[in-house]
Amino acid sequence: MVNYIKTLVKYTLQKDPAAKSFWEVLLLYPSIHAQIIHKISHKLYNKDWFFLARFTSQLGRFLTGIEIHPGAQLSNKIFIDHGHGVVIGETAEIGKDVVIYHGVTLGATGNEKNSKRHPTIKNHVMIGAGSKVLGPITVHNGAKVGANAVVLDDVSKNQTVVGLPAKSHDILEILKKESKENNKQFKKVSAR
Repeated sequence: MVNYIKTLVKYTLQKDPAAKSFWEVLLLYPSIHAQIIHKISHKLYNKDWFFLARFTSQLGRFLTGIEIHPGAQLSNKIFIDHGHGVVIGETAEIGKDVVIYHGVTLGATGNEKNSKRHPTIKNHVMIGAGSKVLGPITVHNGAKVGANAVVLDDVSKNQTVVGLPAKSHDILEILKKESKENNKQFKKVSAR
């Protein structure tokens, strides 16, 4: 457990430019506390001590504002930035070098039992604030999910998705188009 905690703290120090010291991160970052509590509840869950596992995870939710089901599988290199409101479902799987911002839901779309209901997040993925990634889908390596996107389908490797429902877009083309439209509006206002 000590090595796990050291890895979490060092990874957070790497990812968060606002983090100043090992002790600051260990003592003051709810993301670290939520993941430590999840590690304990996950061990209880795997021993079929479901009530105690859920009780432990609810304690973590109460203390941190981050809800991680004890059945979820998390790597030891996840950075949950400003984590309040994050929800990670029972059959979710999260790989390494994943950044999750506040208000993200990795949830299900139905009430099925005994099946994979939640997303799989591969390595080197970023999930923007307020995003909802729903169902037994996969967000592949290097993908990015824009803020407030609702993702209902697989996201390909290195793809960026935005919107409701989320779709892949060439972000540079969108920015160029918006810039041209803003310039036109500015010229109209200036001509008056």
